[in-house]
Amino acid sequence: MKMLVRFLLALLVVKAAVASPRFSRQAELDTYDDTNYDVDIENIDLENQDIYDYEDSLNENPEIEIGTLPPPDYSYPVQEGSLEEEQEVLEHEEELPLKPQQTPQGSGDSGVLMGPNTQKGMPTCLLCTCLGTSVYCDDLKLDSIPPLPKETTHFYARYNRLTKINKSDFAFMNKLKRIDVTSNDISSVDEKAFSTLPALEELVIRENHVSQLPALPATMTLIDASHNNVGTRGIHKEAFKDMAGLLYLYLTDNHLDYIPVPLPDSLRALHLQRNNIQSMHEDTFCNLQDFNYIRNALEDIRLDGNPVNLSRTPQAYICLPRIPVGTLI
Repeated sequence: MKMLVRFLLALLVVKAAVASPRFSRQAELDTYDDTNYDVDIENIDLENQDIYDYEDSLNENPEIEIGTLPPPDYSYPVQEGSLEEEQEVLEHEEELPLKPQQTPQGSGDSGVLMGPNTQKGMPTCLLCTCLGTSVYCDDLKLDSIPPLPKETTHFYARYNRLTKINKSDFAFMNKLKRIDVTSNDISSVDEKAFSTLPALEELVIRENHVSQLPALPATMTLIDASHNNVGTRGIHKEAFKDMAGLLYLYLTDNHLDYIPVPLPDSLRALHLQRNNIQSMHEDTFCNLQDFNYIRNALEDIRLDGNPVNLSRTPQAYICLPRIPVGTLI
């Protein structure tokens, strides 16, 4: 009886083993023995179990996604409509025609770098050459004085076609020291063209057709009106008397028939050659009331080319360091 019970128990155990998944898996593997695969069944089960557990954990948290994160948003808040308005402004600016800035006309009325505009439609310092406070407008076929920057101290317009100098040409040019208009066709100069210039020291107007010298400020140190048509009435009476700093007076090649006295004591050079001076007074240069008076500064007097005989007035030179150059016979 005991043997029968043991036999039945053994059958039940075998049956349960055959029905179990582990046995079926092993039976399956046994069918492939001819492939000679060396597989560790235990490790396979464990690995599969890990994978299944990981997949289950993903399913439990569906909101977690694995992938590349989007780039951060660096955009700044923009007021609504600002981009559209900016685009409209840009389009409007593109439609506007380009217009050059106009520079105020007139002398001394501009502080811009290129100076005021000329009648030729360009700034003075593009038409001429500006170096510091000096303006050079030489040989440009100008027929009028261009408006100058207010800081101009030296102005040159030589070898042009100027015919007249107006009062307004140098108006309000309070820093202008030198004007040189050599070799033009100037025949007329406004009486007040230079007298209102407080800093003017040098005027060179040689090689023109001027017959009348205008009034000049007392600040003059050099006057050169050589090679013109200045005659007997072409110089104001006592025109140079108050010019305490006058050093050089050049009136060569004109039509003068007298020496324009009185002359300031500061004068160093007086050029009057090739005029029509026929006589000289003894007090032209010296003071006959004071025999101790000596005029050391006036060393250069040119009277050659005139019909005057210097030997007839020897007393006229006793105060001078040198005898004038001229005819002595």
